[in-house]
Amino acid sequence: MEFFGNYLLTFIEMGGLFSPLLFIFFHLMRPILFLPVVFICISGGILFGPVAGTLYSFIGITLSSLLFYTMIGWMPKSLQRLIHVKQKLLGKHAELTTSQVTLLRLIPFIHFHLLSLCLIEGSSSFKEYTKSSLLSNIPLAIIYTSIGGWISNLTPLYIFVFLSALLPCIYILRRKEIIIKWQDFFPIQEAQKHSSIKV
Repeated sequence: MEFFGNYLLTFIEMGGLFSPLLFIFFHLMRPILFLPVVFICISGGILFGPVAGTLYSFIGITLSSLLFYTMIGWMPKSLQRLIHVKQKLLGKHAELTTSQVTLLRLIPFIHFHLLSLCLIEGSSSFKEYTKSSLLSNIPLAIIYTSIGGWISNLTPLYIFVFLSALLPCIYILRRKEIIIKWQDFFPIQEAQKHSSIKV
């Protein structure tokens, strides 16, 4: 898959004036090709430089987030799978704030669209989701495009220190309230059993 990614990036580089459009389109195709966001952002810095690469990566990542919002409603099985993974990792009632998602996006091995799902659950409308996506995508595009090569060459010790520094920030920026639905606290079957006993 990495070879295929390198081949596509070579194709983009030879695209001339259409290279930025091909690169942004490549961001949209990324989930289908199973390529990490980090790989594409770093490649954008190599192909276009830190400023233009950051801009193109930001546009591509944001369009990918908006496309995910539009398409996830059409794929109920994929949605349920993502919800199951989220509940397994974060707990059934956990809700992440935009600040937490922004920090988690900087960790390369966390699924990009799983975090987009967290933003959807914390947003009341498409407009609010779009705003949250824009805010959470800016640091990702800047850091991995500008100094992505430096981060990718870090030793395991430095990566561990970097992640250890991020974890307390994620905890501090957490949502301070947990909402538990009545049905989760009192299962419907239990309520029916009690009502039948009373009768």
